[in-house]
Amino acid sequence: CTPSVQYSLTPPTQETSHLSPVPLNGNAALLISMSRASETENDSKLSVRYYGDNEEILGKALLHLTAVEISLDVDADRDGTVEKNNPDKGSWKWGPNGHGAIVLVNCDSERSYWKEPDNLDDRISKVSDLKDMSLMVLRTRGPAKLPEGYKLTMHISQGDAETVRVFRSSSKHKATNFLQNLFSSFIKDYPLVLSREVLSQEVPYLGGEGELNFYVEGLRFPDEDFDGQVTISLSLLEPICDGIPETPIFTDKVVFRVAPWIMTPNTLPPIEVFVCSTEDNFTFLEGMDNLVAESGYKLNVCHEYMNRGDRWMQDEVEFGYIDSPHQSFPVVLDSPRNRGLDNFPYKVLLGPDFGYVTRVARRKDVSSLDSFGNLEVSPPVTVNGKEYPLGRIIIGVAFPTATRGRNMTKVVQDFLWAQKIQKPVALFSDWLSVGHVDEFMTFVPAPDRKGFRLLLASPDAAYKLFKGLQKDGHGDAKQFEV
Repeated sequence: CTPSVQYSLTPPTQETSHLSPVPLNGNAALLISMSRASETENDSKLSVRYYGDNEEILGKALLHLTAVEISLDVDADRDGTVEKNNPDKGSWKWGPNGHGAIVLVNCDSERSYWKEPDNLDDRISKVSDLKDMSLMVLRTRGPAKLPEGYKLTMHISQGDAETVRVFRSSSKHKATNFLQNLFSSFIKDYPLVLSREVLSQEVPYLGGEGELNFYVEGLRFPDEDFDGQVTISLSLLEPICDGIPETPIFTDKVVFRVAPWIMTPNTLPPIEVFVCSTEDNFTFLEGMDNLVAESGYKLNVCHEYMNRGDRWMQDEVEFGYIDSPHQSFPVVLDSPRNRGLDNFPYKVLLGPDFGYVTRVARRKDVSSLDSFGNLEVSPPVTVNGKEYPLGRIIIGVAFPTATRGRNMTKVVQDFLWAQKIQKPVALFSDWLSVGHVDEFMTFVPAPDRKGFRLLLASPDAAYKLFKGLQKDGHGDAKQFEV
């Protein structure tokens, strides 16, 4: 045999001298491997002879062998680099010591006008869109071309195709001049490989030692019917005969998890302050403007033409973010309350590196508890020995035995629970007229102990305070009156 060829028999047989016949049983199999990839087609050989009981030759065969090295690679160790053939690339494990690649939902918009989330179309409108996708690399080594009839195909299940798309670069070479860079901004340089409509497609074999880049785009967040995990496979197909489909003789797979939407607690330092302008809050806005300016932050005022008289910014939106080793950006969760501020998160906040997500409920299911004053998150906590380094989501609900109580709509609750890493806590808030958890609790930074305090309102203490003020002659005082 050629020096690069190794072989063995299974089950193992008794040892014999070199080139001496080896006795076989009825279940023997010859296992063949090669220590390196072929440089040309059929450049390695193995001769096999079969002998009878008297060592007469019964038959012989000369195997012509071609070895191809194939690896579908991702950033399985989550360090920002796509390493070659990581042994953990086909599985996924949570945590800082875990493994498995991450893909982001491409829910921002590279366009500032006529915008919509980038994951709503099946093309790459700008090269900058690629940074929101996860790099996947096909690495091959072997002859200039595959033997006749053999081909590489990338494939995905129907269910997983609902959650990701895959594009590829049309060339293994980087652009070297202005015209090539200009050309690379068009869709034809990044053809679509896998989608809802295309579950399997042949992909190029580059020949020699080559790398071909693919870009994986997340389409939807984890939810009640989707655990966030996606598998993409690559197979080498061998032709059998006319009329019979090719057979996979090798398959490699990689596993991604869609990054969850993560809420941010109000104990974090602010970056930007959002507030509504209405016909009667000029004094409030003036004071807020001065406060924000003194603090060195940015004030973003939503004017009346956009808020349509709805001043409750906190009830309309909740800010969070998505994160991966290669990219992260804020994502606003839009409430299903659908009042005057309904257009603000989509028309104003959605943009380059600022994502948008919402959950649509049937109108009859929406109540005051679907406003996001009823959606909060704690700072990092440990509960019964379990750490929640990103805190726990807090929502207000009806009392468990109530027959006509109000609750946050199911589609929003399902979404929050499916993100997994900030396991929600449900508190009884339906006893209030509006029913929001932020009416009786909030978290504030503190310099010691846990680094925060929970401020909890006491109706009993407030009642006693007001009764005392009434006895002191202030029973007719108006709220906010100076």
